[in-house]
Amino acid sequence: QVQLVESGGGSVQAGGSLRLSCTVSGVTMSGNCMAWFRQAPGKEREGVAGNYYSGSSTSYADSVKGRFTISRDNAKNTVYLQMNSLKSEDTAMYYCAASTPGTWCDLNRVRYHHWGQGTQVTVSS
Repeated sequence: QVQLVESGGGSVQAGGSLRLSCTVSGVTMSGNCMAWFRQAPGKEREGVAGNYYSGSSTSYADSVKGRFTISRDNAKNTVYLQMNSLKSEDTAMYYCAASTPGTWCDLNRVRYHHWGQGTQVTVSS
């Protein structure tokens, strides 16, 4: 059984930082697409950052480029999202997602078959 468990969310003031972690069990991360998505109330779930092909490639939504960094530790089966210079518009539930092996990787949510339960990030201005 595949499980993704996120942690590290919380409340922070604008300009602050948070680091999210996602620990994966039941599947080996290596070779899979890994990504973080977020969903704010009343909005569609959107891709924030992706880490692909065992970490050799990454992509980011324009809204977070230069502020967020995605990384992975394949030995620990864990993916991270370092979020700096947080803004109020970053407030959302953040979800970790994993693809199945051999999937073409990008931030299209249809690529991802396994999801975590989410961790809330709240940024106050």
